[in-house]
Amino acid sequence: MEKTAKDYVVFPLDFASIEEAKSYVRLLDGHVGMFKIGLELFIDQGPLVVAMIRKLSTAKIFLDLKLHDISATVKRAMGRVADLGVDLITVHCACARMLEMAVEGGQGKTGVLGVTLLTDNDAKTVEAGGFKEQFVNDPNELVLVRAGMAHAAGCAGVVCSGREVAQVKKAFGRDFLAVTPGIRPVWSLLENDDQKRVTTPAQAVQQGSDLIVIGRPIRDAADPVLAARKVIQEIEAVIGR
Repeated sequence: MEKTAKDYVVFPLDFASIEEAKSYVRLLDGHVGMFKIGLELFIDQGPLVVAMIRKLSTAKIFLDLKLHDISATVKRAMGRVADLGVDLITVHCACARMLEMAVEGGQGKTGVLGVTLLTDNDAKTVEAGGFKEQFVNDPNELVLVRAGMAHAAGCAGVVCSGREVAQVKKAFGRDFLAVTPGIRPVWSLLENDDQKRVTTPAQAVQQGSDLIVIGRPIRDAADPVLAARKVIQEIEAVIGR
C-alpha cells in the first residue's frame, strides 16, 4: 500500500486523563497515521490505553516509554510489549547489549526505535553530561554514533531531530526508520519553544523522515482536525500525493 501524507503524522496523546485522550483519538482518527502513548498516560492507564486506541481507531500505535534498564529486564519487558500488539516502542541508545535484547524481546512483532538525543537537549546539555568535546562541539556526531549502535543491534530505526535525518539515512539506508519529534509547522513556531532542535514538517520529510511527531500545534489549535489537514497539505506539497 502506497504511503500517503497522513501516514507520516504521529499525534502524541500527552494527556493526564483517558477521557481526554479518547476525545482526541475519536477526533483525529483518519487524519493521522499513528498515535503515540507517552509515560504519563501509560503509567495512569497501562495497557488499557492501547486497547482503547485499537477500539476507536485504525491508526498504528507507538509506545514511547524510552526503556532503559539492565538488558535482561528490558528483554522481559519487551516480551510483554510485543503481546500488547503495538507497532513501535522507544529504547534509549545507552547500551548495545540492551538494544540487542530489546530487539530479541520484541520477537519481530514490535519495532524498536533507539532514542539518540532528546530534542530538548543542546550542546550545553551534552557538555553537562560529561561527553567528549567532539560531541559537545557537534551533538549531531553523537546522534550518528548512537544511531550506528541501534542499527548494529537490529533496531527498526531511531528517534532523531530533523537536522540529523539526512545523515542517518545516508549512513544506514532508506529502510532504517527515522522518527522525528520536535516538529513545528511554520504557522505555529514560537519564539521561546521548549524544544531546542525544531523542524517543520516539510523540512523533516524532505530530509528523509519516515514519521513526524506533531503534538502541540494540533492539540492546541481551535480546530485540531483543520490543523492536522494543514500539516498533511504541507507534506503533500513535498511528496506530491
